[in-house]
Amino acid sequence: MEQKEENYHETIYEQIVAQSSIPPILKSTGLNWQDILLDESQWTLLEQNAPHLCADRVDYTLRDLYVCGEITLQEVHTFLDQLVVFNGQMACSNLSAAEWFVDAYYREVIGFFMNPLNMFGNYQLTKIIKLALQKDILSIEDFLKQDDDVVRLLKNAGDSSIEGVLSALFNSKVQKGTASCHDVHQTTKMRWVDPLVIGSDGAAPVSQLSLTAKRVIEEAKQKIEKGVYLSIQAPL
Repeated sequence: MEQKEENYHETIYEQIVAQSSIPPILKSTGLNWQDILLDESQWTLLEQNAPHLCADRVDYTLRDLYVCGEITLQEVHTFLDQLVVFNGQMACSNLSAAEWFVDAYYREVIGFFMNPLNMFGNYQLTKIIKLALQKDILSIEDFLKQDDDVVRLLKNAGDSSIEGVLSALFNSKVQKGTASCHDVHQTTKMRWVDPLVIGSDGAAPVSQLSLTAKRVIEEAKQKIEKGVYLSIQAPL
């Protein structure tokens, strides 16, 4: 439960794929799924360490912000049209595209991931899962099931302590607190991005080319390090 890097899904990736229909599908075409899916180093556009752009980082940012109505489909297409590949890495073809994505990315991280309600949900779910594991209501294998299946196991357990924490999860009123007045302090992993921009002299991080982008990045990193203070009003 103490996944500071928030990467539990990555630790069970191989197990999930192995139990899926993917291996036989690839085998039927003469391909080995392990060679393709377990060595991400060969897919440099798919995954990159922060602060570089990659398909995963771009995908969840644009998808979430579009679904939430924070950006338009036209903005998505405009940005994607300005992505290029430079030495095997994803980069922006101009400064304005990189500045736009920096702003969008931190709307995702600060505005969505670190929204007080989302942070409370993470906090409360961690409590519920820890308690359910201690009481043998859940097992590690249950985490491979669908969300609805896990919630059903929790609700059907008939355990009053689990029911109480579930009730607090769904019925509490949550708002932003302060360092001096809060019930819970939550932090999240450091997420930051500094896209490469292609110019006449090659590629450079946007923070080296734009004071605006540099300021946004530094302010966002400070907010992430600070975390979120939550004030919680439990249900009566």
